[in-house]
Amino acid sequence: MRELLRMYLVVGTPNCADADPLHIVEEALAGGVTLVQFREKGPGARTGEARFALALRLQAACRRKGVPFIVNDDVDLALRIGADGVHIGQDDESAGEVRARIGGRRLLGVSAHTPEEARRAVEQGADYLGIGPIYPTASKADARPVQGTRLLSELRALGIGVPLVGIGGITAVRAGDVVRAGADGVAVISAVTGAPAGEIRTAVQAFLSKMRSAF
Repeated sequence: MRELLRMYLVVGTPNCADADPLHIVEEALAGGVTLVQFREKGPGARTGEARFALALRLQAACRRKGVPFIVNDDVDLALRIGADGVHIGQDDESAGEVRARIGGRRLLGVSAHTPEEARRAVEQGADYLGIGPIYPTASKADARPVQGTRLLSELRALGIGVPLVGIGGITAVRAGDVVRAGADGVAVISAVTGAPAGEIRTAVQAFLSKMRSAF
């Protein structure tokens, strides 16, 4: 599980500007991305069958590389396409309810912003926790207040042993700090989806290099 979180890409049409999300995912996978989350939300997001079709294309690309593909929030979509898991926030269904729906074999990630939220998610069956936003981010209009790396360190000090992934405004330069604070990996959006078309693989590899040094 920890290795799957090492380089975690969150992707959706609104984060890809005019680029093809499939191209971005394929290039990111070639660069070494270890897990992909489909987050199709916000202005310009696809809906209905177009959203379903995109999810299938991205999932197929991940399967060709043997990389897990999970869906943000939408349990129905995850079950419909046979995704490898679901990631939920604090405003969605409870982790316990989602775990009951997806069963024990699919991955369940939960965003947590306090030790109490972290403990509750673990008790209800979370496989890993998403912690953030670590740094300021423009990728989520509804982002919570910036946490810095403090919560990562606090959770480890409190004995929270499940895998943790940091998210929010993380650049390759900062990735090592996030890992040293207690994260098993980093989740990125714009640092990869916003990279020039010919530099997506390089952007992923820069993250991996910084994290290898930190580990």
